[in-house]
Amino acid sequence: MAAIRGVRAVAGGLLRPQGRGVWRSLCSAAAAQPAPRSQSEKREGVFKVTMLPGDGVGPELMHSVKEVFKAANVPVEFDEHHLSEVQNMASEEKLDEVVDSMKESKVAIIGKIHTPMEYKGELASYDMRLRRKLDLFANVVHVNSLPGFKTRHNNLDLVIIREQTEGEYSSLEHESVKGVIECLKIITRDKSQRIAKFAFDYATKKGRSKVTAVHKANIMKLGDGLFLQCCEEVAELYPKIKFDTMIIDNCCMQLVQNPYQFDVLVMPNLYGNIIDNLAAGLVGGAGVVPGESYSAEYAVFEMGARHPFAQAVGRNIANPTAMLLSAANMLRHLNLEYHSNVISDAVKRVIKVGKVRTRDMGGYSTTSDFIKSVIDNLHPHYGVQVPT
Repeated sequence: MAAIRGVRAVAGGLLRPQGRGVWRSLCSAAAAQPAPRSQSEKREGVFKVTMLPGDGVGPELMHSVKEVFKAANVPVEFDEHHLSEVQNMASEEKLDEVVDSMKESKVAIIGKIHTPMEYKGELASYDMRLRRKLDLFANVVHVNSLPGFKTRHNNLDLVIIREQTEGEYSSLEHESVKGVIECLKIITRDKSQRIAKFAFDYATKKGRSKVTAVHKANIMKLGDGLFLQCCEEVAELYPKIKFDTMIIDNCCMQLVQNPYQFDVLVMPNLYGNIIDNLAAGLVGGAGVVPGESYSAEYAVFEMGARHPFAQAVGRNIANPTAMLLSAANMLRHLNLEYHSNVISDAVKRVIKVGKVRTRDMGGYSTTSDFIKSVIDNLHPHYGVQVPT
């Protein structure tokens, strides 16, 4: 039974060190602290960043990032790789190439790597395999209303933190007898404590006041029960941060009815996937919410709600807002505060003015129109050479 539950006891208690790098990173990555320059900086002050365009409109969005970076004179050099299961560009060799690039750069910006539903002999998708190889255990999505863009709920500001290396995404499925499929959900003490500590560290460093643990322990008493227990144990170490719990189904309803009650939410894998998308819908959809994932060594920047938007491919209608804001967050992580602020301010200025909006935001502008407007709004910074 213990093996199926995947529960591993931590000898020595909650704060037993797992190696200096791991626990140090839980504090630094929690607040998305800038990476040391020696890890990502190349010669002459240029930072190397791994880029995976992904599927759907991913390549178009990455082109938008490149155009804006060029206009803003951002000192970043992209090491571009293509990993796609739907375009026959996925193999163990390509996956290893991406991992090798990440080992050098420590930072990546990625599009959605689409996972086909058809079973072709391998349960784990390349997207999941990449995240496991890099141990990207913490996914962070900051759901923040954009000034000037009205939605059902305005002035929202909440953060969703998702454990994304186990749970229902463990790729452990089998047919026990004909017509009966068993799919194992793995919850471990180590990883539950790790994500709980990450959430409380994040709340502390970002000046947040409350952490809510989302679960289904009333039904999954052992699995989610362990996750909840770990969150409660970690909460005792942070007396200045309020802590409460909420069942996942009630959380969905409360987010729609009164999202203002939430500050930081922490949850297992599948619940986080669902809540990321629900919360993104509250502030305008997948096109406007950035996201990021962290391990002890690596930081990956992406869209908060991962959708390939395949029906928009080649039509010049995709909204680049989320990817540009994510790219700006990446620059802040690299200590490039000036460039980060210039780009994020320009994007938000375009949205606030409201003259240029893509279709998902109720407008008729193209992706190219939006990017041109963002570049125009880099002024008076546009064209200014900044020492690095």
